[in-house]
Formats: sequence, structure tokens, C-alpha cells
Amino acid sequence: MLGVKRGEVFLCPHDADWEIQARETARKLKLILGDTAVDIQHVGSTAVRTIKAKPIIDIAVAATGLDDVLALKNKLEESGFYYRPGAGRPEQLLFACGSLYDGSGDLQTHFIHIMPVGSDRWKNYIVFRDCLNNTPALAKEYENLKIHLAENLPADGGRQEYTAAKAEFIYSVIKNAR
Repeated sequence: MLGVKRGEVFLCPHDADWEIQARETARKLKLILGDTAVDIQHVGSTAVRTIKAKPIIDIAVAATGLDDVLALKNKLEESGFYYRPGAGRPEQLLFACGSLYDGSGDLQTHFIHIMPVGSDRWKNYIVFRDCLNNTPALAKEYENLKIHLAENLPADGGRQEYTAAKAEFIYSVIKNAR
């Protein structure tokens, strides 16, 4: 399964197809971005094989510059990567995929997080993913937190609270790893 409605929170067991989807998405992004994309990585919970995740693929792109990426916005959108101005964090662009964005349905399937190469934000995405993949007990602790939150927040509309509640755990893991 891939995709959720905007604001919806539910978790699925890891699906090997997520890794295939992530590789294919990274390949498409590299074709469009060329040398502007210095590195492209599958991040987020779907990149951790041992835990449940929201079925949305998160991809992190380390770019030579955000303006370089914005210069390719039309090509990205023609390929199904829709720019979400204001939805990213400072010093980060967000593009999204899914039927919600192309107007054919209501699902979000991918989030593409683009930031300058070497930025702390880039390093944090990689560090967090690698810590969870390399430390099964930590991954299980994170999964348990996510399950608790998913069970106790509204199924449709609890996504902001879900994301905010995970932030302290994520920050702690990154801080300890660095």
C-alpha cells in the first residue's frame, strides 16, 4: 500500500515495495535535477525495514542550491513532483507526489525534501535513518511511540499533532548520535 489522505494518520507494516518505489523516485529525480542533486536518499520511516510507517515515501535531496532546484520547478511538476511553497522548513524546499496534487484523487504518496548539500538538516535526515536501521531497540522504541500516537490521535486530522509529538524523540536521537 502506498499513500494516505491529507491529514490522515495510520501505520502499515514495512513493505518491500517502498524501497523499490524510493529507488525509482530517486532515479527520476536525478534525471530531472542532474548535477543539481549531489545526493538523493530514501529517508523517513519507510526507509527503516523493521518498523511500521505511514505509507508515504520520504526522499531527501542534497542540492547545490535551492534556487538551482526552483529553476527546474516546471520540469519537476511535469514529472509529477509538485512544489509546495511554504510547506517546507527554513532552508528546505518541499515537493510532493500523489493523486491529491495532480487532481485525480485524494492521496499523498511521496514527499521530496530538498536542502543544501552539507546542511545540518541533510545530515540529520541521514543520521536519524541510520541510527534506527543500526539500533533495533531504538527503532522499536520509535515504532511504539508512533503506534501510541496513531492510536490516540484522530484518524483524520491528527497528522500535525502526530508529527509534533515525534519531534522530541527525533531530536534526542540525532543529538545523541552527533
